[in-house]
Amino acid sequence: MNTTTAPQPFSPATVRAYLVGLQTRITDAIAAVDGGSFLVDAWEKPAGEMLQGNGITKITEGGPVFERAGCGFSHVRGPRLPPSATQHRPELSGAPFEAMGVSLVFHPRNPYVPTVHMNVRMLAAKAPDGSEVCWFGGGMDLTPFYGFEEDAKHFHQVCKDALAPFGADKYPRFKTWCDDYFFLKHRNEARGVGGVFFDDFSELGQERSFGMLQAVGDAFLAAYLPIVERRKHTAYGERERAFQLYRRGRYVEFNLVWDRGTHFGLQSGGRTESILLSMPPHASWSYQNVPEAGTPEAALYTDFLPRRDWV
Repeated sequence: MNTTTAPQPFSPATVRAYLVGLQTRITDAIAAVDGGSFLVDAWEKPAGEMLQGNGITKITEGGPVFERAGCGFSHVRGPRLPPSATQHRPELSGAPFEAMGVSLVFHPRNPYVPTVHMNVRMLAAKAPDGSEVCWFGGGMDLTPFYGFEEDAKHFHQVCKDALAPFGADKYPRFKTWCDDYFFLKHRNEARGVGGVFFDDFSELGQERSFGMLQAVGDAFLAAYLPIVERRKHTAYGERERAFQLYRRGRYVEFNLVWDRGTHFGLQSGGRTESILLSMPPHASWSYQNVPEAGTPEAALYTDFLPRRDWV
């Protein structure tokens, strides 16, 4: 199975074509693993709404491997950039903008298979002087419930290899950025074992920055699917399922409280159903849930969530 594409020259049309193709390649691969198919929901924003544009939401639920797997493409335009998009670019506050991207979150059924998130996106805005400012963002990160060093090392190695052609500084920079970003400040706790994350990125120029975005998107299946294959048949019981649901609660907390992508979509008038496809189908919360020392559940907190170098 070919999971990469030849780098495409930069233009809004080629970015859109790449993103739609990436969504198709990923959902086709996941459907093959899960033995099912994705619901395909093509949508368009109705006239008169703050945002205009269209997208394709693909989702599968209730499968033997993935309890819920959602992968969305969107391409929207709006009259004013929301605050979540101008934290580092205050000069563009309120500027008209265009945004497109692919975002996915896969929630596996087996607690030994980690949840995964990936996003690649482009944002363009009109500066006050009339010029167009364009930048890219994205990355991928892994959120295990039961940690395995082999899995974390593999995921990070694929991320590092994908970024290597764009400079030796990129992986360590983006790995640190990921660790900083996917962190629940209200709990002083990492969401998972990280990966790579970048935002407001244009320092390589439009063509090369777009090439880097493609390299990250193309690396996703190679980073994640081998882990799924290793863990999807691992036996589990009620204890593991209960811990999975409890840890999923942390995922919900991060997405609703801290995630800039969620905030951007809701603040800009995005399609709520597509924005919240990242939510797990089931999650739970319990008061002062502290795993017993020496258990695999405790090892997640002591050996995997604290920041560390994986490769």
